[in-house]
Amino acid sequence: MDPTGVVTPDSFSALHLFLRADWVVKGVLVGLACASLWSWAVIIDKVFRLGATSREANAFEDEVGSGKPLEDVAADAGDRPKHALPRMLQAALREWREARAKGLLAPGEGDTQAAFLIQRIDRVLDSVVARESQRVEDGLGSLAIVATASPFVGLFGTVWGIMTAFQAIAISKNTNLSVVAPSIAQALFATAVGLATAIPAYIAYNKFSTDAGKYAARLEGFADDLVTAIQRRLAERK
Repeated sequence: MDPTGVVTPDSFSALHLFLRADWVVKGVLVGLACASLWSWAVIIDKVFRLGATSREANAFEDEVGSGKPLEDVAADAGDRPKHALPRMLQAALREWREARAKGLLAPGEGDTQAAFLIQRIDRVLDSVVARESQRVEDGLGSLAIVATASPFVGLFGTVWGIMTAFQAIAISKNTNLSVVAPSIAQALFATAVGLATAIPAYIAYNKFSTDAGKYAARLEGFADDLVTAIQRRLAERK
């Protein structure tokens, strides 16, 4: 309503509904707005980070598949590569060099030392895969919380607002639709905001969870390829 008590189209605008809402409902709306901003910050961050990670992985895999020696590819990646794939390659080659420098791969050592080397490389690569998978999944928990809790928070605001509206109607003893409608709209506005907050977070959570799973599988596949390459080297030394 406007100050004169007449219902106008502006009576149902988002700003008007917020300003005339109960203080509890206002608190719910402010909380949902903050949750929405946080979820969108996570979404935007994940879009850019996962996109950059995927592009770097594609470029590195292309370089590995170009036929260049693995030592040269590892050297080109620098001393402290940020991406997991070159770190995995460097870790596997480092274990290989250390074993060879200690003479553990000499023909007279048999297959035992070679098996120990493969086990060490497996553990090192598994550690890198676990840490990288956890890093990629950072922030998904907050999206899950926003997607799950926002509709219920909005529903709480709606229930509280309807209760307050019914109290006001009972006190005024006026059940005219022009009096009831704005009060009910103010209460239902909380549910609408809750859904508007939850839906993008839910969609983004499922999308990024799928992408994170695919990336983890990609790392595991690359780790298997590295182990196979080391095993091939061991076979050639016999």
